Amino acid sequence: MSTISIAAPAVRTVRPSTRLRLTVRGRRVLLGLAALPLAAGIAFAALGGGAAVASGESVPTASFETVTVMPGDTLWSIAESVAPNADPRSVIHQIESLNALGASSLQVGQELAIPAEYVD
Repeated sequence: MSTISIAAPAVRTVRPSTRLRLTVRGRRVLLGLAALPLAAGIAFAALGGGAAVASGESVPTASFETVTVMPGDTLWSIAESVAPNADPRSVIHQIESLNALGASSLQVGQELAIPAEYVD
């Protein structure tokens, strides 16, 4: 009689995947690829920065005179005294803008810049 033997199929063990090893050349290539966005940004800044160069055109300067605030003075009274023929509201607005006044509170002895167009 013949015998039949049943054996379990042979199981092959799968070796873990090979670990990636970089050569010196591979490291240089990887470093170059990583540095590429930085190099592009520096090149863009260097080439595009020329637009910020001064154009050489003259810039109008603000000319003004100063007035010292006396006791009892208000912006309205100062505006009426320096520009009697102009609308005091527009003169006050220009004085506030020129002196960076926020709350329109004046101090005695304070120096206020008055636009030169209103000074004699």
